[in-house]
Amino acid sequence: MSIRVLVADDQGAVRAGLAMILRIAPDVEVVGEAADGVAAVRMARALRPDVTLMDVRMPGKDGIEATREIVAEQLGDVLVLTTFDIDEYVYAALRAGAAGFLLKSVEAPRLIEAVRQVAAGDGVLEPGITRRLLQAFAATGPSDAVPVTRPPGLDTLTPREREVLGYLAEGLTNQQISRRMRIGETTVKTHVSRVLAKLDVRSRVQAAILARELGL
Repeated sequence: MSIRVLVADDQGAVRAGLAMILRIAPDVEVVGEAADGVAAVRMARALRPDVTLMDVRMPGKDGIEATREIVAEQLGDVLVLTTFDIDEYVYAALRAGAAGFLLKSVEAPRLIEAVRQVAAGDGVLEPGITRRLLQAFAATGPSDAVPVTRPPGLDTLTPREREVLGYLAEGLTNQQISRRMRIGETTVKTHVSRVLAKLDVRSRVQAAILARELGL
């Protein structure tokens, strides 16, 4: 079964380029292209893509609000695209529920693999960039930060699940966590799924940011 992808970017050339790259993959189907956040949400409702590639800066409704709506309505996963590896808007987008982020300069094979990862529920965490991002916001936070509410489910995490949450906060992939804990990747995925459910978050990135904000 093909991975259905919606591409949202206000620049026509960028949008076309991303769609062209994705169409190279035999298991990826580009089901639509949106020029702004309003169109992205509308098309996500109509097309129900597995993954939406979302530009952050768009006129009208930006990628952050569009991401929030798509995630809240469970219209599929969102993979954020940004020009800079640490962008003031990226943090808000991840808080809104994005499954991860990529630079617009990403190479074609990596873009396709990232879409596959998100569609499989593994998320996209570029360890080096993600660690800098998480460390930066753990130290300073966004200017409009609000007190972080400790989720009730946090206290229900098992020792193993808390360990996995710690590794998520480091920006590690399932494969890297598997090596650290000396357990299979399938078991890691199970732990990650349980952590997300107990913390009531939609993505591993949200879980990582929450862990950082709570000082875990």
